[in-house]
Amino acid sequence: MSNELKQRIVARREEIDGQLVDLSNALHADPELGWQEHRSSAAVAAVLAANGFVIEQPYLGLPTAFRAVSGAADPRFTVGFLAEYDALPGLGHACGHNLISAMSVGGAIALAAVADELGIAVELIGTPAEEGGGGKIELLERGAFQNLDFALMAHPAPVDVAEARPFAVAHWHVAYEGRAAHAAAYPERGINANDAFLVAQLAIALLRQQLPAGVRVHGVQTRGGEAPNAIPERTEGRWYVRAETTEQLIDLEERVVKCFEAGALATGATLTIEPESKRYAEMRTDLEAQELYRANAIALGRDFNVDPIAATMNRASTDMGNVSQVVNAIHPYIGVGGDASNHQPAFADACVGATAEQTLRDGATALAWTALDVALGRAAGDPARP
Repeated sequence: MSNELKQRIVARREEIDGQLVDLSNALHADPELGWQEHRSSAAVAAVLAANGFVIEQPYLGLPTAFRAVSGAADPRFTVGFLAEYDALPGLGHACGHNLISAMSVGGAIALAAVADELGIAVELIGTPAEEGGGGKIELLERGAFQNLDFALMAHPAPVDVAEARPFAVAHWHVAYEGRAAHAAAYPERGINANDAFLVAQLAIALLRQQLPAGVRVHGVQTRGGEAPNAIPERTEGRWYVRAETTEQLIDLEERVVKCFEAGALATGATLTIEPESKRYAEMRTDLEAQELYRANAIALGRDFNVDPIAATMNRASTDMGNVSQVVNAIHPYIGVGGDASNHQPAFADACVGATAEQTLRDGATALAWTALDVALGRAAGDPARP
């Protein structure tokens, strides 16, 4: 039965291949930043609506979030595909979110072809602002995902990796307020907010010697001053702190904050640290479903025997980790080939074209097959936990 159903899923996906490629290309050509993905979210929802899904948008008060539903009205099992469509500042879709959306759309529509007869409900939830905004966390706190028995998505990477092992992460906006003065005539009257940032960055660099293996502290200064002959009055930056677990992250945050406080203490500037989103959690992977995905991807010709150095995209933080804390979930990575890695301009280039389109087809099919296997193997209301 399963093989026959999987062939029907492939046949349905093949019917919409052109729509999926067009969607991916359209998103790629028109990148929008987090919380501003109005055209992107509408485009993703439109393909689902054209293929029989009922759309709720905006969803839970978020203008660029949506929920699309198809399948059994009184389901014994509910599958949720997740779509991301926000781009990176200055880099466009250099993380491949155009492919994420198209793969999830393809998987959801293909699974819907057999869902009703099996008592399965299929949802696709459009989730804004993954790149640092925590859109899934906002949706979780408003009640999304709670009815799902299983959630899944696939993320582009240089190579295929079945298991996501993302860091927990905190995203901060950091600012120092000093006092402007003429740098040559009245330097003693100034409070140098840029010096405060320099002290903090030096303290962080020294702190890294004593940090546990695997944690990350990194950021950029987005404002350093206005003129070389004026003492900088205000400086700003964006900083990320990452750790293996949320518990470890909370302990680490306190140490990093002290480094920023050192900058304020040394210069007399006033420090402000504000979170840009709630903390992203580590991933709690559904190991059984992960192995089903791996087997399905291999059946499609995907290869998981890859260079470990090329496979480290699976450590990238994601708000899918927060979803996985409350719903059985997987977040595999699927390769687009080439030498580029995520968040490089060349990776954005790799997320369109013939190879990317094959990745799209494979990802949509593997996701749909895996969702089918999980749904057939589990009773609603009693999902397996790793």
